[in-house]
Amino acid sequence: MALEREHHRQNRDIRRHRLSRLYWECTVRCNQSCRHCGSRCRVIDGVNDMPLGDFLTMLSGVMLQQEPADIFVVLAGGEPLMRPDIVECGRRIGEMGFPWGIETNGTLLSADLLAKLRAAGLRSVLIRLDGPEHEHNWLHNSPDAFAHTMQALKAACAEEELEVEVETCVNQRNFDYLQPFYVQLQTLHIDRWTISTVTPSGLTADNKEMQLDSYQLRLLMQFITDIRQRAASADDEAGMKVGFSCEGFVGKYEGKVRDGFFTCQAGISKGGVNIAGEIGGCLNIRHNYSQGNIYEGDEFMDVWNTCFAEYRNHRWMRTGVCTHCKAFRYCRGNGLHLRDTKGNLMLCHYYRL
Repeated sequence: MALEREHHRQNRDIRRHRLSRLYWECTVRCNQSCRHCGSRCRVIDGVNDMPLGDFLTMLSGVMLQQEPADIFVVLAGGEPLMRPDIVECGRRIGEMGFPWGIETNGTLLSADLLAKLRAAGLRSVLIRLDGPEHEHNWLHNSPDAFAHTMQALKAACAEEELEVEVETCVNQRNFDYLQPFYVQLQTLHIDRWTISTVTPSGLTADNKEMQLDSYQLRLLMQFITDIRQRAASADDEAGMKVGFSCEGFVGKYEGKVRDGFFTCQAGISKGGVNIAGEIGGCLNIRHNYSQGNIYEGDEFMDVWNTCFAEYRNHRWMRTGVCTHCKAFRYCRGNGLHLRDTKGNLMLCHYYRL
């Protein structure tokens, strides 16, 4: 019954497709070379950062059709803090009336820079912290990544009215440390801990250390379920919220590991523009599914209102393992980021569970 209710709610949201979150890939440069990187970002990539003026021009068109206050802009990358004008980017976006936040690895987030970003209107920060020190440093290919990221995380948590989220990518190396890592995060008083797994693409396509097996995936779902049930029974409204990411349908664990049921909001409430000006859903989705380009004369909101058929009607996904799957009505073929360039499903949590 709950799944049916969710199915009809999602149909309503698809019909409305009101934009509420807009991702900007402001750079593809990065100061790290992580083993699980899906975009192969580098310090010097040969690709220039998108000029701030180009993005602001796009936002000017967006605000003609929707209230800026209703759309949260996320500065992402690459590593957005690689941009020397990152504070100015945030300030100008905020001056237009858009609330904004940043997704970062945290290693460049000094106390001084954080203060400047806060003064420019920073509302939220998502910091990637992938387990205890040894495992985080291994995944991020850096001997001191954990120390710098932890320092930034503590500074962010000390800021009043700043929403702080930690995202952890679970893999074979850090899987056995989840419980003590959870206890460690609790002491920091962050707002939310989001747990994800690795999509088998890019650098991780053939790396077995990155992928959980089916048994570990079930244990992970139960781990999250148990934490959430304990928090609910204790009526802990102020504690750290823990949940699985939006990466896929998880069968019997739906309604247990997230605040709601699985839904891919790309093209429904979430949109994005990448470094090349391509208009699409979230930035985890391959450029093959772009719907237009701001550098080719396309207005973002015109594309948002008239395109995105692949995102909003997933019937084309009913192939392969999805052809006769009884869960397809609720799963809708999973999110587009789990589809390869030909539209084939690379990973199905429901099937593995």
